Amino acid sequence: MALSYRARRIWTYLILLVGLPVYVVAAVSLINWIEGEYGRAPVWLQLIVYVALGFLWALPFRSVFRGVARDDPDRPPRP
Repeated sequence: MALSYRARRIWTYLILLVGLPVYVVAAVSLINWIEGEYGRAPVWLQLIVYVALGFLWALPFRSVFRGVARDDPDRPPRP
């Protein structure tokens, strides 16, 4: 079932305002745990991991984010 434009917009705000900060905390906690277990990784490896995690969070929400910045297609055109 496809989400309406309004529902996608609400989910987008919820994901960005609540989900993304939670994901950032989880990603940093994961890196800190790995550093505690195995020692500090080289800077280039940390950069690769953070960039990969930065792209990874958006992949499941791609369909929700698509087209949200455009005008509402269900709204009647202005005269």
